[in-house]
Amino acid sequence: MSPLQGRIAFVTGGTRGIGRGCALELAACGATVYVTGRTLREGDSDLPGSLESLESEGQALAGRIVGLPCDHRDDDAVAEAFARTAAEHGALDLLVNNAFQLPDDILPDLPFWETPVAWWDDMIDVGTRSAYVASHHAARLMVGRGRGLIVNISSAGSRALHLHVAYSAGKCALDRITRDTATQLRPHRISVVSIWPYFVRTERLMRIEDEAPGDWDHDVGGAESQRFVGRTIVALANAEDLSDRSGGAFTSAELALAYGVREENGSLPSGPTSTAEA
Repeated sequence: MSPLQGRIAFVTGGTRGIGRGCALELAACGATVYVTGRTLREGDSDLPGSLESLESEGQALAGRIVGLPCDHRDDDAVAEAFARTAAEHGALDLLVNNAFQLPDDILPDLPFWETPVAWWDDMIDVGTRSAYVASHHAARLMVGRGRGLIVNISSAGSRALHLHVAYSAGKCALDRITRDTATQLRPHRISVVSIWPYFVRTERLMRIEDEAPGDWDHDVGGAESQRFVGRTIVALANAEDLSDRSGGAFTSAELALAYGVREENGSLPSGPTSTAEA
């Protein structure tokens, strides 16, 4: 039996990158996965990835992927996406908060006073705030069942300046949301965990590698595949010590070592094996 057979999952921001990888991995393990995104078809964005192609790729998997057009700046649209999930299944087992808006022209170490103030809104609204809003809706579906898992895709930027002041501030707040929501959801047997991926071979990272390999300090050779974080989430969802981890932040490699998760080729990416090392 598939490890997530019969479970209902929801992934925010899944047209490409980590979110897409999570959606595919959860569906491969038997889950029905609702996925939000703004890119409906290939060609609608300058990067590959869309809800249409994601649904198509998901047809060969054990579970099912349902694409939901949604802008996470629009609270009504988000509410409608969760309402559809509830109407079709009446419950939710797993939420992955991945939606994030990174400015197209962001570069490491760019002084915050030399960047548009609007970058704060981009990274906080579609990131920290959107994770809170999605968790609000997900918790309502989970509390009645007395079980569930919420995963927030965070990063080492929550501990030290990374990319931009707004980026790090948002990730720091996201990890705090993890801790505090976990406290209130614990009596309902719902766990909340932050995961810090390492460098991931997203469409954006690979484009940068192709066009300007010297612009970012990254290790593409040791980077994680898009589906690696999803593999750690599957393991976490079935872990006996899940409740003990609730409220905590863990690197993807740390969880992989704990649960025996590896890439498809059997390798382990070169990321930090604890948040202390990140």
